[in-house]
Amino acid sequence: MQLLFTRRLLAVSALLTVLLATVAPAGAAVKLPKVFGSHMVLQRDRPMVVWGWANPGETVTVRIGSAERAARASASGRWEVTLPAMPAGGPVTLTASGSSVVRCDDVLIGDVWLCSGQSNMEQGIGACRDAEREIAAANHPRIRLLMAPNRFTPVPQDDLDAEWKVCTPQTVAEGGWSGFSGAAYYFGRELQQRLNVPIGLIDATWGGTVIQTWTPPDGYAIVPALKTEYERVLLGDPTTDVHVARMSRFLDAVGKWIRETRAALSQRKLAPQMPAIPAELLPPSDVQHPTALYNGMIHPLVPFGLRGAIWYQGESNRSEGRLYTERMKALIGGWRKVFRNPSMPFYYVQIAPFNYGGNPSVTPEFWEAQTAALKIPNTGMAITNDIGNLRDIHPTNKQDVGKRLALLALAGTYGQPVVCQGPTFRSMQIEGDHIRVTFDNVGGGLMSRDSKPLDWFEIIDADEGGFVKADARIDGASVVLSAAGVTKPVAVRFAWHMLAEPNLCNKEGLPANAFRAGNVPKRDMLTLHVPEAREYELVYDLDLGKLGPQVKYDVDNHAKIRRPFDRIGYMLELTEASGETRFAWVSMDAFTTDVSKIGLPVLPSGAMFRTNVTNMNVVSTANGVTAGTGMQGGNIEFWPNNYGPSNSASVPNASGEVWDFGDEPGEPRDGYGCMQVHNHAARQTIFAINNWRAGGNADIGIGNSPKDNPDWTFAANASSYVAKRLRVLVRMK
Repeated sequence: MQLLFTRRLLAVSALLTVLLATVAPAGAAVKLPKVFGSHMVLQRDRPMVVWGWANPGETVTVRIGSAERAARASASGRWEVTLPAMPAGGPVTLTASGSSVVRCDDVLIGDVWLCSGQSNMEQGIGACRDAEREIAAANHPRIRLLMAPNRFTPVPQDDLDAEWKVCTPQTVAEGGWSGFSGAAYYFGRELQQRLNVPIGLIDATWGGTVIQTWTPPDGYAIVPALKTEYERVLLGDPTTDVHVARMSRFLDAVGKWIRETRAALSQRKLAPQMPAIPAELLPPSDVQHPTALYNGMIHPLVPFGLRGAIWYQGESNRSEGRLYTERMKALIGGWRKVFRNPSMPFYYVQIAPFNYGGNPSVTPEFWEAQTAALKIPNTGMAITNDIGNLRDIHPTNKQDVGKRLALLALAGTYGQPVVCQGPTFRSMQIEGDHIRVTFDNVGGGLMSRDSKPLDWFEIIDADEGGFVKADARIDGASVVLSAAGVTKPVAVRFAWHMLAEPNLCNKEGLPANAFRAGNVPKRDMLTLHVPEAREYELVYDLDLGKLGPQVKYDVDNHAKIRRPFDRIGYMLELTEASGETRFAWVSMDAFTTDVSKIGLPVLPSGAMFRTNVTNMNVVSTANGVTAGTGMQGGNIEFWPNNYGPSNSASVPNASGEVWDFGDEPGEPRDGYGCMQVHNHAARQTIFAINNWRAGGNADIGIGNSPKDNPDWTFAANASSYVAKRLRVLVRMK
């Protein structure tokens, strides 16, 4: 193991040496980075920064048309000049002259856009809708393409292996994932046709990547919420003082180990364990590491002149909720700083609806985070909830994605009077048993995209029930909502589901964005639906999403229960992916006097019950569960053991062939685990929690399982519920 650590340290040192060597000037010739080349587009109407390498101290002269500037190469060989702004036009020639001459021909002056993100931006034109026809028509000599090769690196790189190409049917279909980014191409095509200026597109994309890997250290530095991540970035950067200080301490420890090891060796004793290089000192080592793709794919472009950036990413950060807003601040602010463009426009795509599985609210919560990023100046978001594909995370309609991004740019960057957004929430007003929602960006007016009644609006009553589907009617710039049974509406949500493809849009065909508003009342189904429970005291409360090898209750009051109790109650609540919450309440005469044995029957509790229970009361919203009071056909199966289907206890109506309400515990004692309450008289499982050690693969259910075993054994379905909660209560004598 010591040898392994030594090799690892040497390997890291060698890697850094090689990588740092790649940024040094190669030979004596004047050199430009590959972002400069024949057929490129240079940013119009802004001073143009050109840089490269030459011999230390050498003077390099750069000329574009009649403009000329000179600079002397630094001790490291790098030089940089800034030429005056030029209007759109070309072609022109750029030359960089010193001991040798670099010449770039067919250079256009226009607008350059950086197009980045994960797979939906990476998806090439050949993988998009109508690929054959679109590729054949992609003959646009005033659109130029540059595709950055996929590369992540531990330290920032100064160059990349790429070249500018004139957009033709051949070049647009080359490289990448079935060619140049479809979303980027359609965005650029729309701009070029509308503006009649040259457009340069830089495709820097990598599927499946997180936003952190594209973010420069300068971005992390400006967002307080990412302070911890920024500190880790600094520790992994060999150019920072904190890295040097921490590495010096590590080297001191290594030196001490060497001395002690030499002493041990001379005395023929065992050597002490070699200290391992701290993980935080290692540079980015995989594609998802913070700054890794910035280092390899974005930094080689810095500080090339850009008009702006477009971005399509988020699927890989979808579960982070509002933290993504902070990550967007870091990315946008970081790019604006390194490209020396503090107000650089940044337009992005809201991820499309898709069946991700799990909690259906995770996606709309992420949409909410993307929407919150619009507070960053000079940004815009294209909504795509009407052009997605619920069965394909990579919808092929990138034409409309590109067009909507272009509309944002035309309005926000170029000042054209175009409608660039769909209806966006402005305000909510309660009007008796109705809610009025007023929208901005209604364009020519609100309408239903498919001429059907408006969908995906939900409202909730102040006193009872959950969110229910609302009837919606358009009234000018507002939508008025109501629902049967909702007499006191207090909150609304729209498109609040990962599968939501709502039909509300404006007459320009741009869809409405998801939102929620109002004050959602806190519901306690136990209080609302089980009057009996008011006489009980809570003993245990457990979020079943935390199940695993160790069970820790969210509330554990068993030590406070000092008086005798005569009844025990259980409340299980399960929220389905659809958002529907079902519950089962069951209470019974106490089957034990030991309050420590009435919770989840883990091995340390000593709980082991296979017994009938009396005077059972059942309340449930699950279909098929028999409700009633004073029922005598109840039995429980509580144990940590493995168990089989043999009905050795002769429970009435139980089967000896399938796992149900007549099972038999066996070895090992600390085994699969079973917590089940049954109504054997009705041939029903009231609720079951089995195999809790398996966490998301535990078995949980209310009523009889619709599959093989009525008691849910082997269902492995816990992760299918977006929320799951068990409460255990007792009634004092």
